[in-house]
Amino acid sequence: MTDALHSLPAAGFSDAAGQSQALFRVLMDALARPGTIGRMPFDIAPPAPLTPEVAAVALTLADREAPLWLDAALSEAEAVSSYLRFHTGAPVVGDPADAAFALISDPGRMPALETFAQGLEDYPDRSTTLVIAAETITAAPADDAGALVLEGPGIAGRAALAVAPLPADFRAQLRRNRARFPRGVDCLFAGGGRIAAIPRSSTLIEGM
Repeated sequence: MTDALHSLPAAGFSDAAGQSQALFRVLMDALARPGTIGRMPFDIAPPAPLTPEVAAVALTLADREAPLWLDAALSEAEAVSSYLRFHTGAPVVGDPADAAFALISDPGRMPALETFAQGLEDYPDRSTTLVIAAETITAAPADDAGALVLEGPGIAGRAALAVAPLPADFRAQLRRNRARFPRGVDCLFAGGGRIAAIPRSSTLIEGM
């Protein structure tokens, strides 16, 4: 019995229904108001290199009908795959184009946004949502050279967001992603107890 207990994956939510509902509201608010920063209402302790924030999002959104794709660092950690399967029931797929959700622990090496499922013209929701681990997520002034300055639905005027780390060409990727609207992917950034989003409907301001 002791050996069997030791083989179980790390604990997930202490209150699965209440915590997942609370975080779901935070996530939906982040997607509805791009560039704003939401707070995670609780913490969990998943196996490394899966971060608490990315794990919590996965446990909230993924299920048996929502396949997960894991980046190289996560997929190489068997404890991570076991943890996610145990707590979500979601299959883990090898092709990013087959994923409903992609978990990114190393943003500097993440595949290009167009690698993931883009949805169909008639069914744009059949696309991947990326959950990207971030070391920093902060609001920024619109004239900050390092900020992502956004316009679009849910944004009053403009919103400026500073996220790190990101791929060197991430701005160009975001612009290509917006050009595919209503197809394209949505990006959630999670780290430091914070959540922010850049959905496909957001426009990155040229020259910023």
